[in-house]
Amino acid sequence: MGKGGFQSLKVWQKSRELAVHIYQITNEGAFNKDFGLRDQIRRAVISIASNIAEGDERETDKEAVRYFYIAKGSSAEVLTHIIIAYDVGYLQQEIFKELEQRCIDISSMLSKLISARSKTFRP
Repeated sequence: MGKGGFQSLKVWQKSRELAVHIYQITNEGAFNKDFGLRDQIRRAVISIASNIAEGDERETDKEAVRYFYIAKGSSAEVLTHIIIAYDVGYLQQEIFKELEQRCIDISSMLSKLISARSKTFRP
């Protein structure tokens, strides 16, 4: 499949958009001063798009799927960070709900991509 066309993958595009949005949000207010959480969520959100890209560039679908699972794990990590950020008051409910939905959508898209790429081998 894809081989080098990761930029055309909708899930990569949505992951990139989420990363940019997270960077913007974490540059503001109290979130910007919480270096630990800010840096951790930034690393995790970058990991989603990066692992999708790296997986898509791999030689085999089996290798690709491994990276897509890592991206899916990073999506869950980002979701956890935004839940905590909301709980401590860094995010308003409206922003939290939007970010939560984006993470859920990306995870769902990754599940579909994993399923499609897994058809060529036995995981």
